[in-house]
Amino acid sequence: MLPKIDVPIYSINLVSTGKPIRFRPFLVKEQKLFLMASESDDAKETLNTIRQVLKNCILDEIDVDALPTFDLEYLFMNLRARSVEEVVNLRYKCNNTTKDESGEEKKCTGVVEFDLNLLEIQPTKKETHTNKIQITEKLGVCLKYPTFEMIQKYENMSENEIMIRVLADCIDYLYDENQIYYAKDSTKEELEDFIDNLQQKDLEKIKDFFDTMPEIKKDVHFKCPKCSYEEDITIKGLQSFFV
Repeated sequence: MLPKIDVPIYSINLVSTGKPIRFRPFLVKEQKLFLMASESDDAKETLNTIRQVLKNCILDEIDVDALPTFDLEYLFMNLRARSVEEVVNLRYKCNNTTKDESGEEKKCTGVVEFDLNLLEIQPTKKETHTNKIQITEKLGVCLKYPTFEMIQKYENMSENEIMIRVLADCIDYLYDENQIYYAKDSTKEELEDFIDNLQQKDLEKIKDFFDTMPEIKKDVHFKCPKCSYEEDITIKGLQSFFV
C-alpha cells in the first residue's frame, strides 16, 4: 500500500458568527472539478463546483448551502490562497475616454496589472449594521442573510420579483410585545402579503440591512501606464478576485 501524503490544516473564523472553521487545501481531485467547470463556461456550474469543493475540504460539520454569501466567498478565497498561492495577479482594462490625433474620442484600453494578496483581505461591516429592524413601536422584524442557495432560485425573475422573494426568504421572524412569529411557520403568501403592506420608509429600513451587511472587498488605486489616468476601484465578488 502506498503511503498517504499529509496535508496541512488551516482555520479561519466565519464572518457571520465568529466561529472557527477548519479546512484542508484542495487536491488534484478537486482541481479536476474546477477544470471541468471551466470547460463548460457555465456560471451556475462554476458555483456548484465551488460549493462541492468547500464541502470536500471543510473538516467541521457545517451546512455549506446555508452559509451567507459573504461567508462562502471568504471561505473560498482563503481556501484558494492556501491551495494555490496567496498572491494573485489581476489585469484590468482602462476605460478612460481619450482623444486621438484627429480629436476623435475613443476608449484607452490600456491594461493595468497589479498583485493582490488574498490573505490580506478582511471582511468589512458597517458599525450601524443590525439584523433587527423596528417597523413600529410594537412590531419588528429579524432578518437572516441571503445564501447562494437562495440566490440560485431567483434566476429568470424580474427585478421586482427578486426583491420580494429575497425579503420573504430573509425574514427569520416577526416580533411584537407578546409573541414571536417565525417565518418557517408561515406560508409564502403570508410573508409576501406582509411585505406588500409595508410603507416605503419601512422598506428603506430593511434595505439598509442588505446595504450594510459584511462584504469581501478590496479598494485599489491604479494608474494607467498608457494614458496616465488614475482611478480608485473596488474589487468584490469571487469572479473579480480571480479575473
